[in-house]
Amino acid sequence: MTQAPAAPKTVRRRHDREIIALAVPAFGALVAEPLFVMVDSAIVGHLGTPQLAGLAVAAALLTTAVSIFVFLAYATTAAVARRVGAGDLAAAIRQGMDGIWLALLLGVAVIAVTLPTAPWLVQAFGASDTAAPYATTYLRISSLGIPAMLIVLAATGVLRGLQDTRTPLYVAIGGFAANAGLNAGLVYGAGLGIAGSAWGTVIAQVAMAAAYLVVVVRGARRHGASLRPDAAGIRASAQAGAPLLVRTISLRAVLLIATAVAARLGDTEVAAHQIVLSLWSLMAFALDAIAIAGQAIIGRYLGADDAEGARQACRRMVQWGIASGVVFGILIVACRPLFVPLFTSDSAVHDTLLPALLVVAVSQPIAGVVFVLDGVLMGAGDGTYLAGAMLVTLAVFAPVALLVPIFGGGLTALWWAMTLMMTIRMLTLWLRMRSGRWLVTGATR
Repeated sequence: MTQAPAAPKTVRRRHDREIIALAVPAFGALVAEPLFVMVDSAIVGHLGTPQLAGLAVAAALLTTAVSIFVFLAYATTAAVARRVGAGDLAAAIRQGMDGIWLALLLGVAVIAVTLPTAPWLVQAFGASDTAAPYATTYLRISSLGIPAMLIVLAATGVLRGLQDTRTPLYVAIGGFAANAGLNAGLVYGAGLGIAGSAWGTVIAQVAMAAAYLVVVVRGARRHGASLRPDAAGIRASAQAGAPLLVRTISLRAVLLIATAVAARLGDTEVAAHQIVLSLWSLMAFALDAIAIAGQAIIGRYLGADDAEGARQACRRMVQWGIASGVVFGILIVACRPLFVPLFTSDSAVHDTLLPALLVVAVSQPIAGVVFVLDGVLMGAGDGTYLAGAMLVTLAVFAPVALLVPIFGGGLTALWWAMTLMMTIRMLTLWLRMRSGRWLVTGATR
């Protein structure tokens, strides 16, 4: 006697519970990371303007260096989740260890490049003569923590793949608290200045990496998974991550082009753009939490050979993305009078950013679909398609954005170009989702 299929409402509730259980802690962990930079800025800012300017340049370089390797988290999540779905926890953790070893190797390579080239990088980024020495000091010291930062990315991917987003939240909270305490103590208590801030961040990141490794090593021993580096496994992790690296670099290029265009529009426009971009990024963190849930859930379903379950979960997460986007859009419009004065008292900046904020509000449902489908396809291991789709998006966005100042457009026109970019991403991802070609089942893709 065959079992009757679950009622649609029951299925939706099950998916909702899974999404909430994974997305809420993931959001907390995502928000904790930018708080590191905020704490550093608040503490270093009291040392003086040159020190703060130096921190801004060095932090931007570090963020770029680390963010392009975010595939360490994304690819590892998908690969581990597939093996969890297939019921092979030992292989899942083994796969995760390959990602962690790859992170360590990449981190060492980044240090080897950054230490000798730090002054040149700072100068190329446009640091002033007074800020450059502080930027170089911070960059050189902080670069020593890059292997730990990349290990944190990979280990986070392991735990997400194991359907655990609570541990990354706890580690992120502990790391944030340690970073704040160490920075205050080393900058002012020990009198190390901006170097103290850099060392505080390094120590906090190393502690976070150690906490993750303790959790992963315990899991490996419990399930009999090897901890030794495996050349073939590391190479496979790198190959799986390469398309996502292309996708991430293309996305970073979009954001850099947008900022460069805003700078050409004038000081008022670029100041307003920075505020709008900060808010857009905050909304992105919230939507990315659903995407992270998607990576873990979709990978698990496909690993368990349940293509229909993956399809249903995808459909439900898209509904969540649209609903979240609508809510965020309404909040942006309703709360404009409250949060805009927190950023600036310049009336010209106010007048410039308000229309752009309306564009961002309108585009939030589109962003909701984009982030969810991005996570779904990452969870399916469909990195090659994601890379190609993002390159197409960049190819369309770049000339449109560069034409904005030529035709006399302002910041609002630039953000309409950003909305066009998100719309193209939505269409390319939607077409892939509708095709069903991403529904490749099995413990490996």
